[in-house]
Amino acid sequence: MPLLRQRRFPRARKSVGAARVFVIETLREWGYDDRHDDIRLCVSELATNAVLHGVPPGREFALVLTGDDAFIRVEVRDSGDGVPEVREGGVEHCGGRGLRLVKALSDDFGVTTHTPGKTVWTVFKTVQTVTDAQLPCQVSGSPRP
Repeated sequence: MPLLRQRRFPRARKSVGAARVFVIETLREWGYDDRHDDIRLCVSELATNAVLHGVPPGREFALVLTGDDAFIRVEVRDSGDGVPEVREGGVEHCGGRGLRLVKALSDDFGVTTHTPGKTVWTVFKTVQTVTDAQLPCQVSGSPRP
């Protein structure tokens, strides 16, 4: 059964750091111990884009995290106009590399449009480590399955 957690963040620069913390804490709690650097960077890029380009003033963006065995899916949804595109900018450009990084670091990436807004999502292949808290209850003295 997939694991699901979501949180809303205000249109503020501090939300980018809060989104990173939320995702990494959730992954650790769920027993996903690898790909943290890739996922953290991609969450940072997607949240930054939502704050700078996608969230109208006074609104929020939603971050949805799904863990499904060997996959982590990260979704950032906002109510802003436009569809983000991966740009092929040169080294002389100051910005525009975020989605290129997301596409390069993740195993899948896309945009789903809504009315209003859109969801930018990315998927990572990973490994979930089963913790004692995730194992079924056992009677004292009985062996684990």
